[in-house]
Amino acid sequence: MQGDDWVYVGHMLDTARKALRLVEGKSRADYDQDEVLRLALAHLAQVIGEAARRVSPSFAEAHPQIPWKAIVGMRHKVVHDYMAVDEDVVWRTVTGELPSLVSLLEEAMPPEHRG
Repeated sequence: MQGDDWVYVGHMLDTARKALRLVEGKSRADYDQDEVLRLALAHLAQVIGEAARRVSPSFAEAHPQIPWKAIVGMRHKVVHDYMAVDEDVVWRTVTGELPSLVSLLEEAMPPEHRG
């Protein structure tokens, strides 16, 4: 299912970029004071994790540089522990880990799938 895999990876990339645009120029204090931003980032993290969860095992194995298990784990945390989402983890994930994830996803994309 390579074709579907590229759809999911593209969705991960688009969603990660969207999350990064939302935090552009924002501080942690801004995040703490903005409920809509907090909800949006938690949702986007969930979407990234759901797309990662749908990537085939063979595709994930072929791209071990992408932390598939951690991405899916973040999705599980947001979905299943929705009443106890750790805002520190969400903020740190978006601001500290998504930039490198975007780079890894961009590097993994073949030229015909780059947007």
